[in-house]
Amino acid sequence: MGREFSDMDKKIFNKLAPENGGTHMSEMGHPYPFILRPISHKIAEDADDFRERLERLDSEELEYLAMLAMEGKEDIRSLEDEDVDSFFDLLTEKVSEERAKELRIHLGIL
Repeated sequence: MGREFSDMDKKIFNKLAPENGGTHMSEMGHPYPFILRPISHKIAEDADDFRERLERLDSEELEYLAMLAMEGKEDIRSLEDEDVDSFFDLLTEKVSEERAKELRIHLGIL
């Protein structure tokens, strides 16, 4: 069973995947357990599309995703390799290099 999305989770997911029409469910009818994984694996057409979607997020939303990842509530490691890079590039650019480094260390992505 997936975790229950908060209002902020829903806001971010809808911003990243507006074509889902506000649903946060898989094709099998189960709630997604994470925000970024279905975007990376099911919704984005390729790495460029994923990055363009992430660029829609502001610094507060990226920081929120980083906080969820630190708490084990968001899965960064299982994203496509290029998508992991895009996430950390944008976290560095819009939040801080320090925050990106802290999260990389925490997740063991060096």
